Amino acid sequence: MQRETRLELLAGLVVAGLLVVMMVLAVAGRQHKHSDGYPLNATFSSVDGLDIGSDVDLAGIVVGHVTKMSIDPRTYQAQVTFTVAPDVKLPVDSAALITSTSLLGSKYIALSPGGADAMLKPGAMIAQTQGAISLEQLLSKFIFSLTSSLSSEEAALKKALAPSCGKQAQPQDGQHPAQAQVP
Repeated sequence: MQRETRLELLAGLVVAGLLVVMMVLAVAGRQHKHSDGYPLNATFSSVDGLDIGSDVDLAGIVVGHVTKMSIDPRTYQAQVTFTVAPDVKLPVDSAALITSTSLLGSKYIALSPGGADAMLKPGAMIAQTQGAISLEQLLSKFIFSLTSSLSSEEAALKKALAPSCGKQAQPQDGQHPAQAQVP
């Protein structure tokens, strides 16, 4: 009986040890390697779905992370501060837009470098931005355009069929009424 108790205790310790290792790896994985980069700022009309810690990408490569989000009390727009890796230099006319990894995926900031010779300094503001577009807005626009398109098609179909709608189909001799044609 003592041997079974020791085996149970050993199994419990192994499981507990694995849980501790997994927790340490999870916490270590949350440490962003670009946290030592330089800060940049951007103002967006909407940051729906963006969170502190969200990625900042350049050409599909993660070069930083969002570090702070707040509301500008004068303009009521979202102010976002994020880091960019020290080896990544961005022209002053660069743009930042909030996009998502997929239709229902997480949001991130995509940087689009400009063509100016001067580079952004740490703490600079990116002037050209595009906020997050919500899935609800996209679906609403799609449904509205679809219904208006169908309405115009329905009107055109009614107009095309209007001349024949008033005439009754007359069966010919020996013809079934379902086979009758409009004269």
